[in-house]
Amino acid sequence: MSSIRIGGIEKFSIVDFPNRMAAVVFMQGCPWRCPFCHNTHLQDVNGQTNIVWYKFIDFLKQRKGILDAVVFSGGEPLVQKGLKEAIMEVRDLGYEIGLHTGGYSPQHFMEVLPLTDWVGFDIKAPFEEKKYKEITGGAADIEKVKESLNILCDSGKSFECRTTCDPRFLTIEDIYKIADTLKTMGVKEYYLQKYRPIPDDKNTSEEQCLSLVENEQLNDFLRNCFEIFDVRK
Repeated sequence: MSSIRIGGIEKFSIVDFPNRMAAVVFMQGCPWRCPFCHNTHLQDVNGQTNIVWYKFIDFLKQRKGILDAVVFSGGEPLVQKGLKEAIMEVRDLGYEIGLHTGGYSPQHFMEVLPLTDWVGFDIKAPFEEKKYKEITGGAADIEKVKESLNILCDSGKSFECRTTCDPRFLTIEDIYKIADTLKTMGVKEYYLQKYRPIPDDKNTSEEQCLSLVENEQLNDFLRNCFEIFDVRK
């Protein structure tokens, strides 16, 4: 039985794994402190939770034939050593596996990637050490993120990259830089995600939240960079 710690569960989702009906496991723990995070209660890997893994497995057994997949999200799933065991337990029930990650640990990522069917890879900022640390609260190692993304690109797995466009920290020029890097690395599918103000942010207007994702010149550039590009609002 897996020893992972779960901070939350979404029993039904059609947006977390493309073209699949999925349950989402929000795993406890994240080493990064992104300023646009809406799941801050998941950051502490030792945070209090009353969700028990075996009960979730019982739920999945009852939903066989109704749900297609299970997505391991977070937090950052790669911080938990029991991730592989948990994925294997779910796969044994016949479910496809999705993984949401920022590429925190390439070694752990390489271990679990063969067990996944699809990956959503979060790109926080341009691939510059200073900028990435600013966005992640000083925690991210950009070389590890790039290594994880290279592993993913070389794996043949189905995946997407996406960036949350927080106008307080990212500029249009930043998105151009991200796109150039991703295209060079071989990424085929990329999305811009509209920033939704966190509860403490009383100053960022709706117009500012849309300023990056609705820039047509930028969007035209991104359509030319990637086989699949879209904006999520």
